[in-house]
Amino acid sequence: MPIKPSHILGHNGRYRYTALNSFEAKKFGFSKLRTKELLKQSGIPTAELYHVFDSPDDLELMRWENIPTPFVIKPASGSAGKGIWIVKKKLPNQSIWLNELEEKLTDDDLNLHVGNILDGEFSTWGSNYRALVEEMIPPHPKLAKLTYKGTPDIRVIIFNSVPVMAMARIPTQESHGRANLDQGAVGLGIDLASGITTHGVQGKKKIISYFPNKPKKKVRGVKIPNWKATLETAVEAAIAAGYKFMGADLFIHPEKGPMIVELNGFPGLSIQLANNSGLKRRLERVEGLEVRNAQHGVKIAQALFAEIFIDKDIDEAGIPIISYNPSIQVYDDQKIANDAKALVNTSRYRSAISQELAERLGHYDIEDLLWRQQEIEGRVPVIEIEIKIKDKRFTTAMVVIKRLNRTPHKIELGRKDVQGFLVGDN
Repeated sequence: MPIKPSHILGHNGRYRYTALNSFEAKKFGFSKLRTKELLKQSGIPTAELYHVFDSPDDLELMRWENIPTPFVIKPASGSAGKGIWIVKKKLPNQSIWLNELEEKLTDDDLNLHVGNILDGEFSTWGSNYRALVEEMIPPHPKLAKLTYKGTPDIRVIIFNSVPVMAMARIPTQESHGRANLDQGAVGLGIDLASGITTHGVQGKKKIISYFPNKPKKKVRGVKIPNWKATLETAVEAAIAAGYKFMGADLFIHPEKGPMIVELNGFPGLSIQLANNSGLKRRLERVEGLEVRNAQHGVKIAQALFAEIFIDKDIDEAGIPIISYNPSIQVYDDQKIANDAKALVNTSRYRSAISQELAERLGHYDIEDLLWRQQEIEGRVPVIEIEIKIKDKRFTTAMVVIKRLNRTPHKIELGRKDVQGFLVGDN
């Protein structure tokens, strides 16, 4: 289904959200060094910083053989991947290094590149140019098999401390091993609830269903490792920097997990193509919500923006059938299953639960509150509930309604939670 034009965020619309960021927050988007200092102070994982060049005079004392490989050289105030060199290894007993394309580099080459950075050749902002040398993050093995040479990264768009959209950027031969869509990398939209990829784009225009370097591998269905931690790390960085609206770029280290690469106060909009979904509508849905912390923000995102994935085995065997008043299981705060009588109510989008049952399950307190929603009874709580229908066990967001205290059924199943089932006599 194509994206509805009314749901798309354009450049003018983006300005409305970037304008919400404070002047202090915007500084982090202009300086990778300032960002790294903030992340270190806040205890948020990021690549280790090996060296900072402030002026060409610093090159006289530089001994590149003392820098552990692999490492990265980058401008402190660059953007779009400009000026980034990846140095993979040093040849034994020689002052020769190899980049990600196995090309040879001498210490003169490295010094010349740093000098160009200090001259401002690759910088986007400011006039005080610096060059950074930092740890290179290796690709996670689950993603390495999809990539060409470089390290894939994850872009997460955050608004009001809620992740609203994400994509994986996969280096290709066309992008010369860089995770940069402008250069031909692949962008994969990601379902926020499951961490499973949904759609794909190469560059910023070409919609794809298969990887260009692996023509039998679908772009849909890739499971991103450490997904919940990746989202939480992105939101924690946004909160630490004071951003209202931003994009966080992360690598997923094989052992250390998600690590922040940089923060971007003016994130690109092609992420909408990769997700086949508009940002504008998602931003509107989280504006004004009261978000307690990063974990709460991620819970809200996973409740609001979950996509539907039908299990392959169920799909091949036939779609399961449920009755209009099925018996289901709901899980309490100790993860113990409780039987409950439900009623399918397709006039509702989101399912509802009686207040008495929510209280009995231990889910009716401030820690379980996602947000409040307008209903006939007024503004009522929406909470996170784990349920099991047939053999499908999943977590969903339910509206808490007092009216259901007086009915035989204590749960009304809305359209969102009965997708993937046929409703009728079974």
